[in-house]
Amino acid sequence: MNPTKSYKNTFTLLIITLLVIVFINISLGSVYIPLKQIFLSLLDGLVEKESWKAIILNYRLPKAITAIIVGSGLSISGLLMQTLFRNPLAGPFVLGISSGASLGVAILILGAAFLGANITAYAFTNWGQAIAASVGAFLVLSAVMLAAIKVRNTMSILIIGLMFGSLTAAVISVLAYFSSANQLQQYLFWSFGSLGNLSWNEISALSVTFFIGISLVIFIIKPLNSLLLGENYAKSMGVNVKRTRNITLISTSLLTGVITAFSGPIAFIGLAVPHLTKLLFNTSNHKILIPAVAISGAIIMLICDSIAQLPNSEYTLPINAITSLFGAPIIIWLLVRKRKIYY
Repeated sequence: MNPTKSYKNTFTLLIITLLVIVFINISLGSVYIPLKQIFLSLLDGLVEKESWKAIILNYRLPKAITAIIVGSGLSISGLLMQTLFRNPLAGPFVLGISSGASLGVAILILGAAFLGANITAYAFTNWGQAIAASVGAFLVLSAVMLAAIKVRNTMSILIIGLMFGSLTAAVISVLAYFSSANQLQQYLFWSFGSLGNLSWNEISALSVTFFIGISLVIFIIKPLNSLLLGENYAKSMGVNVKRTRNITLISTSLLTGVITAFSGPIAFIGLAVPHLTKLLFNTSNHKILIPAVAISGAIIMLICDSIAQLPNSEYTLPINAITSLFGAPIIIWLLVRKRKIYY
């Protein structure tokens, strides 16, 4: 069979699956809404109950769009990190960007008592937490980029990123020690991750940053393929390794930082999805892998969100717990089977 035709068939199947999963995700929730009414709500038609339309357009549809962006962004970030460091266990959080975002939110919530009443008022709002997380992520990104200028070895950057993660975790632990039970509970809820409760304005900000990050990746697809065989080989092929590395770091930081800012730290998606996609497509070509990983990540994130929703129940499980329950067995399965990973 022609490989190109095979890829087209697989992409078609993935896109159809994505559309089906999106509709299933929108149809699930604590309030039962007939399928016909869901279609009418999405098409801006006449619905029996205005409350149904409000639920679909103001909560379920934004949540589904957020899941698509989060799943795609984290999966692409994971693929970039695994390629850059040529390490199958690298993920979007190895640079410490997520830890920096977590530190920003921790300072806002756990250190609210020391920041004054004006700052405290923003500690429990989506925008306040998103801005704090973005600032924390940006500071860590700046530190990593400065290290990238000074350090030539890519693996050294990986170690520096892990050290930044350890430092921020230590600061968060100190803040937690001196915080009240209410502050700890609020921070814990944020750390669980959430795809809901985002307004359309917040989704717009998330989407714009997401597309900027993806646009940067498009310019380095060929250099990424060369990096799979090592930096020396890439240099011999005329690749500007430093430029490629910097663009990869910036793109990953943008995607990981903004997703963590609005949705909290969501584990394992960026680590597991690239491996599953490589097994499905049986290729290491980033021209194929990047869109494939984006679609696969969106599908898996929607499935995890659908499971977390607990259909016909008012309770919603933490999305971080569901993604970990999904991702950890996959990584174990890959290691036990010792399947070939394309690096």
